[in-house]
Amino acid sequence: MGAEKKWLFTLFIAALLSLLLLLLLTSLSSFSSPKPFPPVVHHGAPYPPAFAYYISGGRGDGNRILRLLLAVYHPRNRYLLHLAVEASDEERRRLVAAVSAVPAIHAFENVDVVGKPDRLTYMGSSNVATTLHAAAILLRMDVGWNWFITLSAMDYPLLTQDDLSHVFSSISRDINFIDHTSDLGWKESQRFGPIVVDPALYLARRSQIFHATQKRQTPDAFKVFTGSPWVILSRSFLEFCVLGWDNLPRTLLMYFTNVVLSQEGYFHSAICNSPDFMNTTVNSDLRFMIWDNPPKMEPLFLNSSDFEQMVQSGAAFARQFQKDDPVLNMVDAKILRRGHNRAAPGAWCSGRRSWLMDPCSQWGDVNVLKPGPLAKKFEESITNILDDLNSQKNQCK
Repeated sequence: MGAEKKWLFTLFIAALLSLLLLLLLTSLSSFSSPKPFPPVVHHGAPYPPAFAYYISGGRGDGNRILRLLLAVYHPRNRYLLHLAVEASDEERRRLVAAVSAVPAIHAFENVDVVGKPDRLTYMGSSNVATTLHAAAILLRMDVGWNWFITLSAMDYPLLTQDDLSHVFSSISRDINFIDHTSDLGWKESQRFGPIVVDPALYLARRSQIFHATQKRQTPDAFKVFTGSPWVILSRSFLEFCVLGWDNLPRTLLMYFTNVVLSQEGYFHSAICNSPDFMNTTVNSDLRFMIWDNPPKMEPLFLNSSDFEQMVQSGAAFARQFQKDDPVLNMVDAKILRRGHNRAAPGAWCSGRRSWLMDPCSQWGDVNVLKPGPLAKKFEESITNILDDLNSQKNQCK
């Protein structure tokens, strides 16, 4: 009898292991074999808007850029990743390999990594040059996107892409979200008066900007504006800056080449001095930041104690974060519903959600949206901001 029970127990264990192995192989097959032909991505007025993301970072930021990419990924969008020239070729190759290993990205082919990187500097004009370079690439690579969004490796979204696209579906696609003012205050003498030269424009090695001995007067041929360097710009305005049927963007580029923080003034001055675009501005960058008092060059680093304030802010993005700060895990779990090393799920993801399988390794119709609970808060924020646009009381002033 004991031998019979032992035999039955062995048979039961063998059957159980076979069943588990079958389920594992089925899940792995589903995970590794997405649909060979992705569904068609439709663009235009009847369909949700699409975004072109320019995500940049320096040496050691490859993993942060990948995490940010997965947090903002959607098949309808276009992405350009830029690891600065200071990063090693090996780090750049690892980033390319990691991006290519994501099933949806491999299928939709909507993510590119800059192969000949530029030098990224906070001070000087090389930052504007790299941003214009990114815009030119994205304009050429994809005709379907509507807005250009700049992010750094220290940024993170506070919404899903379904939320963002859903709310932006109800607004004009010519609107530009750019924090700006012509009240220069102390910046007039300290930021726009000094004449600086950015060696990153012409030297291969890293070098600090240097100042000329003389200062220059504030221009009177155009009005100087300043504001946040983080922007969400319309495709039509980017075409104006890059393809330029008017000489204004080039004239301003010549002037801002010698400005200390040109990224805080170039796009702001270009849009507010153009009769075609000055009435398309919304005076907000849609970012959540906390500043010192008085403010320093960069905002404070955000952490878990700021989470509720971020959620209630109605902002689309937040900055800045330390690498792998625990608050990012909170955003992934509570807002994006994103698993480790997985894209944030949306209506386009049709796979089963499990600890073993990524729901976004399979996909359905990428032209439909499923906004979440935070879309309402963001919609209220956009409505309040657009009230200022309609009254024109806060435009290019």
